[in-house]
Amino acid sequence: MKTLENESLIGVNISFKVNNKYYYSTSDTLGHFTQNLPLGLVKLTVSHFGYLEKSISFDCKSDTIIAIELKEDISLLKEVVIANDKKKAITNLTGSKLSFSPKELSTVPTVLGTTDIVKILQLTPGVQNSGDANGYLYVRGGDPGHNSMLYDGTPIYGMSHLLGVFPFYNTDHIQEVEFDKSSSNSKYGGRLSSTTLLIPNKTIPSKFTVQGNVGLLASQITLGIPISEKTGITISGRKTYIDEIIAPLVSSNSKDEDVQDMKYGFSDANLTFVTEISKNNLLTVSAFTSADKLRINDSNLALDASLKWSNFNISPTLVSKLSSDVTMSNAIYYTRYTNELDMEQSTIQMEISSFVEDFGFTNSVDYSIKGIPFESGLQYVHHNLQPQKIEIENLSSANNANQNNLIKANELAVFTTAKPKLLDNLIAELGLRINYYNSGSKSYLHFQPRAVLNYYMNKNLSFYASYNRQNQYLNLITTSSVGIPTDFWIASTDGIPAQSSNEFALGSNQTISKSFSSSFGAFYRSMKHLLEYPYGVTQFNQISTLKNDLLEGNGKAYGLEFMLKKSSGRFKGWISYTLSWSDRNFDKLNNGNTYYAKYDRRHNLALVGTYDLSTKWNFGVTQIFSSGNRFTMPTSWYFINNNPVKEYSEYNNAQMPNYIRTDFSVNYYFTKTARKESALNFSVYNTFSVENPVYVVLSVIMNEDKNSVIVKPEKKVLYRILPSISWRFKF
Repeated sequence: MKTLENESLIGVNISFKVNNKYYYSTSDTLGHFTQNLPLGLVKLTVSHFGYLEKSISFDCKSDTIIAIELKEDISLLKEVVIANDKKKAITNLTGSKLSFSPKELSTVPTVLGTTDIVKILQLTPGVQNSGDANGYLYVRGGDPGHNSMLYDGTPIYGMSHLLGVFPFYNTDHIQEVEFDKSSSNSKYGGRLSSTTLLIPNKTIPSKFTVQGNVGLLASQITLGIPISEKTGITISGRKTYIDEIIAPLVSSNSKDEDVQDMKYGFSDANLTFVTEISKNNLLTVSAFTSADKLRINDSNLALDASLKWSNFNISPTLVSKLSSDVTMSNAIYYTRYTNELDMEQSTIQMEISSFVEDFGFTNSVDYSIKGIPFESGLQYVHHNLQPQKIEIENLSSANNANQNNLIKANELAVFTTAKPKLLDNLIAELGLRINYYNSGSKSYLHFQPRAVLNYYMNKNLSFYASYNRQNQYLNLITTSSVGIPTDFWIASTDGIPAQSSNEFALGSNQTISKSFSSSFGAFYRSMKHLLEYPYGVTQFNQISTLKNDLLEGNGKAYGLEFMLKKSSGRFKGWISYTLSWSDRNFDKLNNGNTYYAKYDRRHNLALVGTYDLSTKWNFGVTQIFSSGNRFTMPTSWYFINNNPVKEYSEYNNAQMPNYIRTDFSVNYYFTKTARKESALNFSVYNTFSVENPVYVVLSVIMNEDKNSVIVKPEKKVLYRILPSISWRFKF
């Protein structure tokens, strides 16, 4: 599948009509597609966003090879663009999967005026809104470390800029996002919850192109550079300059002027190199890097703190077409995430750092046996981790060497997935992943079955049921109530078990009309050997070790999911609602009694709407409502020798206020065609400046009669309203 400029097209939708039955396929990374069809008259229809639809009819009498060229839609009329917008902003796939193109959601309001992948996912059913100052995903009652984020197949361990305020990925560089709430594909493992695939743009540019975004808070640029007819490179970069904007906002929101001097900056870059070695061999090299630095200086507290965190990964991949129905992919990758906290207060100097580093290899083969599609392969990864390296000066107790040990681990997996057609309207996706894990003297061998059944009652109604078994060997340890980069990763070793989960899900997808569609779902997940670290940022004494400090327990989550979408017309958008429960049971917490998890949010409601007023004006709005997350509140206070003493009854016994946020955006297009774009974006984050506290601080004061105490809760808000303006361009 190629363009007239000889570019291979990935993800092209192909439909076949034979004897009044429909068959579907998509093109792979080489632009190839295969489909087993019965003999007879075939009507083949090809569609891809940005290109004119093409139909071909032929009489299929034997194996047939077809080469198709698509013409780019260069019409200047907006009406033509609307008519060609058959690709939905968000598409429900089989089971609990969905996909979207970031370009299709560019009108959804965000801080920088560009699509925020994490926040888009938080607007879909089954994903909890994490609130302000948190860039993590919470999916179907799981913890933040239970989700896998893969950039072109390479894991990303740190995934937020400024506590989730700004989009983490430059979406001009991302072609498509696939999100699986159950991680049902046996090719992916190592997490209890979801898998998000970020697929970079692997098109070989036919000419030099420039696109980007210039704003008050940050700017970004993406260059498409052709090297030859069959080789090209795409480079993206972003940089912020917000010190003079965010710092005053934070200071103005802090009534007691806690933070007197705060500076923050981030930058990131993407690179994709693509070369067509031969007709059947495509080599790509994908790379991503990011760097953040936050510095806080408070003279009142004699505090000078610097927090830095960064990502780097690179992955060369060779995709080879071995025959008409066999494709093999081989990839090696390297990824590293680091964070470092340097803090000086009074005469004490402290440094806490951690990193996680992977060297990996993945082989996968797509093939078919008697018309049944298969994907099989193997994966190997070597993990190298430094959970916490602690160095303290001018403190009476010596450094704890037990906290500074490196952890090395090896993981080997083989997997296979088959997609048999059991009946005319019943298709299965059956997978098995076998994982072997070793670290020190600890070894695991786990069998992880996956199964999805899709029943198509008719072209407008389908049902699915799924079961997934997952095991996780690398665990994210959160050290605060918000997702700050001092959180660290630790591998399963002696005394630190591997986590496991079993998930059952069922649901349906309905096409109500040409414009409207809906989906319903229900899930139940049981989790074992979960980890909790209740000691704040770190422990500094001689006897403290992660093995002793980490608590082990179990959990479960269950809920209902609903989504209603409108995907065509001037007004488009969706409504998403999740009703869910998530609880935990730890022997050493809450007296062994079951308690609600920190991010047990009963209700999550999101409304997203965009409206095309004309060819020049577009409006977007999002409305979010969710129940407040849980925290532990003391139930009684008293004084001993004028020192306040607090007592607790139950763990996570209190709840933050409900989270409410409205975002708004306006786009004015100077020019908008398939090749060129010039648009001005104005966005307002938290338009009505609603106070959404990040955490609560309790102030205790003894009453004048000295027989009682007054407890005054103080809500800490990181930011309220955040307006931004930016210019988006492409030429």
